[in-house]
Amino acid sequence: MIVILDYEMGNVGSIQNMLRKIGVREVTISRDAGDIRRADRLILPGVGAFDAGMERLREFGLPDLIREHALGGESPGGSAWGCSCWGRTARRERSPAWGCCPFPCKRFDFPPETALKIPHMGWDRTYVRIQTPLTEGLEPRERYYYVHSYHAACEDPALVLMECEYGYRFPSAVYGGSVYGVQFHPEKSHLYGMKLLKNFAERC
Repeated sequence: MIVILDYEMGNVGSIQNMLRKIGVREVTISRDAGDIRRADRLILPGVGAFDAGMERLREFGLPDLIREHALGGESPGGSAWGCSCWGRTARRERSPAWGCCPFPCKRFDFPPETALKIPHMGWDRTYVRIQTPLTEGLEPRERYYYVHSYHAACEDPALVLMECEYGYRFPSAVYGGSVYGVQFHPEKSHLYGMKLLKNFAERC
């Protein structure tokens, strides 16, 4: 069973619909502790506001359950800030990240003379670096939909599954232990997002 974590934020309905389109029948939107503990996989939907998302998770008593699931060897996955929360924080927000994966997160920082805007928003080419169950069969340069101001900053290249370029190359999908994190929104990425979610549902 796949559980999409319901903390009243993120595109939970869109993720559920996309999973059903690719044939996943055992998928539920829930924040029930029993559902989370029984889940084969968890999906933590992404939102733009890190502190607001972490505060909402705390209100529902979810962080400890999620970390327990991750550290117990299961396979959570997240998008957008859901990627950032797995790392060890290096950001200005009040809430610390969870430290499940050994990477800090940083904000895009461009010279004033550049025309690049923050957040990085829209469709962008994404490059597969490492073949894993999540990236198996994906084309080397597929396009995914991004909305973010922060990204993982991995010192260890072995953690970086995919990269994107916006001013410079940055990790757009990471892996650590049993956790996959993606910086883009699979549920907004049409056929490309469906392929990635199918891998997550069937192979991870």
